[in-house]
Amino acid sequence: MQATFWTTPGGWTLLTLGQILLVTLVLLLSCAFLIWGDRKLFAAVGMRKGPNVVGPFGLLQSFADLLKFLLKEEMIPAGADKPVFLLAPLISVTLALGAWAAMPLAPGWIVANINVGILYLFAVSSMGVYGIIMGGWASNSKYPFLGALRSAAQMISYEVSMGFIIVTVILLAGSMNLNTIVERQAGWLWHWNVFGGGGVRSLPGAIVMIPMAVIFFISTLAETNRPPFDLSEAESELVAGYQVEYGSSPYMLFYLAETANIILLSALIAALFFGGWQAPFPTPFLAHWPALGVSLFGFFWFFVKTLFFFLLNGMVRAVVPRYRYDQLMRLGWKVFLPTSLVAVALIGAFRVFWLPS
Repeated sequence: MQATFWTTPGGWTLLTLGQILLVTLVLLLSCAFLIWGDRKLFAAVGMRKGPNVVGPFGLLQSFADLLKFLLKEEMIPAGADKPVFLLAPLISVTLALGAWAAMPLAPGWIVANINVGILYLFAVSSMGVYGIIMGGWASNSKYPFLGALRSAAQMISYEVSMGFIIVTVILLAGSMNLNTIVERQAGWLWHWNVFGGGGVRSLPGAIVMIPMAVIFFISTLAETNRPPFDLSEAESELVAGYQVEYGSSPYMLFYLAETANIILLSALIAALFFGGWQAPFPTPFLAHWPALGVSLFGFFWFFVKTLFFFLLNGMVRAVVPRYRYDQLMRLGWKVFLPTSLVAVALIGAFRVFWLPS
């Protein structure tokens, strides 16, 4: 009777809601601890201690900050468009968390295993620009408005090259389903898409795919307004950019959305180029493991890879000086876009003539 209930529409709905709540809870907790790790890394590079008071090693600092944001008085500028002003951070955080629905976390651990998972994820994450534009415009001040325009321009600019880089992965995998893309990278690490995605025979493809992985990583920095591309928040020019009029809970939501997007793009790099939840070696021994053990084993590798790219993101923030805005746009339109277009042509030819199906 119990098994039958979960196959009904009501049972399926409850099961899906439970999965969504579980993923959201884990993601929010991950954001809290990864923010702590990012701050500790940034402090270590600057030879400072970083958070070290609240909890052991300062581990609970993010939760103390959460409590502070929730208890602070919410200030809204007198001339602001109040509904839009409050709606902007809600849209940003909703889209940032909603994009995780199509991300395969481990074997069988995915909320929505849709055939166009890449398209869904890219579309939802790209819509985050609306929250930024709304926040900058509704603040009724020139500084957040100009910061929002800068941020939107750089996000749109780098999404173009990111889209073409994703096309190279789709050509190698022959699918837009993220779960399928990860499954086809099973085996030794040279089966990963960063090395051509087809075993030893595909290794010449690494000449193109390794630079594409590097460009994709750099583009994620611009996509999330992270240093050295945080030109929407340049202190000497636009104060804090589109967030300058925000405080307390709305500001926290913007910050949460940015962190969730950084983790999402780190996970996407792992899934598209580095095997996702696949180990870097064959795993025939998993055939004798229970399903939960297999999923946990896969989640471990997914977590390790995502954590690596998140910390790499933090290291870039700590050591690379900020670009000028003209340098930022030149890099996106005159370097990354032509390079990714050439890569699509090369990988297309490689797939047809070197690795025929």
